[in-house]
Amino acid sequence: MRLSQLFFTTLRDDPSDAEMPSHRLLLRAGYVRQLGSGIYSLLPLGLRVNRRVEQIIREEMDRIGCQEMEMPVVHPAEIWRQSGRYDAIGSELTRFKDRSGRDMVLAMTHEEVVGILLAEVVKSWRQLPMMVYHFQTKWRDEPRSRGGLIRVREFVMKDAYSCDRDEAGLDASYRAQHEAYVRIFARLGLETVAVNSDVGMMGGSLAHEFMVLNPAGEDTLVLCQSCDYAANQQVAVSPRSAPEPEEPAPIEEVETPGTATIADLARYLGISEARTAKAAFFTAEDGRLVTAIVRGDHEVNETKLANAIGSTGGLRPAHAEEIRAAGMEPGYGSPVGAHDTLVVVDELVARSPNLVAGANRPGWHLRNVNVGRDYEPDIVVDLTNAREGDPCPQCGGPVILRNGIEVGNIFKLGTKFTDAAGASYLGEDGREHPIVMGSYGIGVGRNVACIVEAHHDEKGIVWPPEVAPYAAHLVEIGGDRDPAVRETAERLHALAAEAGREILWDDRPESPGVKFTDAELLGMPWILTVSPRSLKAGGIELRERAGGGSRVVSTEEAGELLGGREPVPA
Repeated sequence: MRLSQLFFTTLRDDPSDAEMPSHRLLLRAGYVRQLGSGIYSLLPLGLRVNRRVEQIIREEMDRIGCQEMEMPVVHPAEIWRQSGRYDAIGSELTRFKDRSGRDMVLAMTHEEVVGILLAEVVKSWRQLPMMVYHFQTKWRDEPRSRGGLIRVREFVMKDAYSCDRDEAGLDASYRAQHEAYVRIFARLGLETVAVNSDVGMMGGSLAHEFMVLNPAGEDTLVLCQSCDYAANQQVAVSPRSAPEPEEPAPIEEVETPGTATIADLARYLGISEARTAKAAFFTAEDGRLVTAIVRGDHEVNETKLANAIGSTGGLRPAHAEEIRAAGMEPGYGSPVGAHDTLVVVDELVARSPNLVAGANRPGWHLRNVNVGRDYEPDIVVDLTNAREGDPCPQCGGPVILRNGIEVGNIFKLGTKFTDAAGASYLGEDGREHPIVMGSYGIGVGRNVACIVEAHHDEKGIVWPPEVAPYAAHLVEIGGDRDPAVRETAERLHALAAEAGREILWDDRPESPGVKFTDAELLGMPWILTVSPRSLKAGGIELRERAGGGSRVVSTEEAGELLGGREPVPA
């Protein structure tokens, strides 16, 4: 490909709104352009990288017996109503009416469609197990698009689905997908860790997320350095020591001016934050006011809270007027004397005697508040985030917290979607059985961004060979003045084409400085330079983009590289 004909342009300065390296470099190097919030066009270079990533995924899916197909991106709303997700999912799911007034949705994922296809296609146990997958555009109306391709609203995802006779079959499919994911991410040049995760809107019995450690990641991971325990903080548990026993003391009101935070309160009373009860207020999608109580030295885990109350549509912080309508005061609130609120108490608070809690009037708190005596909880459950240094639930060693970006997920769905669709099979015993499903997703664009996050330097992108849009970047210097330079460049371009390995040939009438800057920014694995000086030195200057030194090789050696054979080290 001649660079003079490529539809792209580079930017000399970093875009002002691009914070993450992948966002900055993919824009600067002309791989993507933003159309709207969370909506990107892939320019030719960006599309070629996407296609390389897709091909690696395709090869590993095919290797485990997955069959590629394609399902539509627009769905009748009725199939989402049957599964219960039409009303359970909030505004991330885009709903609309077609010209006939029928309710429709833009697909976020395809479990419902697979369930219907199974009901129509599979009749007998002899047709199972099987796995299918596709690459398809998804639309999720994310409230906080960020990081370029890391969190977008429109994206291409590979989603695969396993279909088995029973849970034992699902276990085998889940393991096969897990192993395929390990191979995929290794080939993409990504170091990942698989963590236990929340099943979320997918439902089911088990889920894992494949995470790339990154300080800018939105997920917090809980990792043990002494064993293999790894979990998303959303679901991580930490063994907690029982509080020292005390006899319940009489409740008493104490004036605490200017103590709207736990830190202020503990400092004012001269106690540890562990001796306080912290109230957090949320409103569920069905309008319920939820009061969550954790000890003052912990934080509320919203995922655990949502799961505890059966909320699938998400929680939002309650407004001050909603809190006051239930008899509580923001900043000084507690369930003592409250009404019309669902009270969810962390199990540690339920076992902790004589805590300080809000008195539901500004500037006042209550000493010696005890769960069960002074207020009754509706739910008692593990409600807090695991913290750095907490004991590992498997081995007891201290855990660490790290940020991560999710690059893939796998779910054991069970029969949730096949029950909704009526998808069953006639077993060997002559009886009908529901088909057992699993779901397995990889976002293509997010993986491209994470590859750049892991493979770049101060000069630009450094693509791993398997995903690079071109095998090499050929820089021609002085070809408009020296026929030998142009002839050599044309020969190398032709050799690559004959070997089925396209290269990017910079034939533009630009200065050497511009050409070398662009070559390093674009990030092909090899940079080949043809110039009067290189020909005088015996051939072509060869440099590995990933930090390798340069040397002059013969045209034949360069041709071997372009033919797919690694050059002999200098």
